[in-house]
Amino acid sequence: MKIILTSIATALLLAHGAAVASTHAAAAQPTTTAPAAASTATMTEGEVRKVDKENRKVTLKHGEIKNLDMPGMTMVFQVKEPSMLDSLKTGDKVRFTADKVNGAFTVTGIEVSK
Repeated sequence: MKIILTSIATALLLAHGAAVASTHAAAAQPTTTAPAAASTATMTEGEVRKVDKENRKVTLKHGEIKNLDMPGMTMVFQVKEPSMLDSLKTGDKVRFTADKVNGAFTVTGIEVSK
């Protein structure tokens, strides 16, 4: 019985020592933070289907939006800044970035393709 208790105590001490060593090793590792979503968003190709300046919205037929894990489709987006809509017209080919802002899919950057 004494051998079993000694074996269990030794195993617990070894396990605790390994856990402490692991914690110290992890603490010694430098930490990195994920870049902001806007900086990781890649430009997506699209076509303007409708511009709604009054409601700060644009309808885009677009390809896959990787950072949103969204397949290509046609949908309405809000725009981050109303001035983004000033240079857009139906039929324009565009490149844009989008993100989910306050629960709404929002165009955060857009440029007319040449």
